[in-house]
Amino acid sequence: MQSQREYVLRTVEERAVRFIQLWFTDVLGTPKSFSITPAELENALDGGMTFDGSSIDGFSRVQESDVLAKPDPKTFQILPFRIGREGDTSPVARVFCDISNLDGSPFEGCPRHVLRRTLERAAPEVSLFTPRRRSSTSTSRRASQACRRNPWTQGRTSS
Repeated sequence: MQSQREYVLRTVEERAVRFIQLWFTDVLGTPKSFSITPAELENALDGGMTFDGSSIDGFSRVQESDVLAKPDPKTFQILPFRIGREGDTSPVARVFCDISNLDGSPFEGCPRHVLRRTLERAAPEVSLFTPRRRSSTSTSRRASQACRRNPWTQGRTSS
């Protein structure tokens, strides 16, 4: 079975994708993106693409401006619309990115990182409130017993 990374590279080549948009959001949830060429995609999947984080609201101060956008190959998709000049039929793809510091540690302001961290912390509590599934036969049996005991439905049900 081929890896998702190999699938992305092969699809970009076979479909002659012109640009790959790297999508992420700022801390307020506003979508942001920048584009790379297919020639840059392999390096981006391996190590990420650096960009100036100080230009994004809530990301970094000017002194620590560079951050890394690491594409998540599982989110790769060819966009159903064309972006570019009129008459240009080359497809464009997108991939969501995790934002990390240059040392590889997760950037604290990355909404995807915040969501993962929140889910990890909430996982034990979520399982406490997950209702157990009941079989449909026991549910229907209980419903018919309740109808038989209900004075408003007595004599109206056939069981």
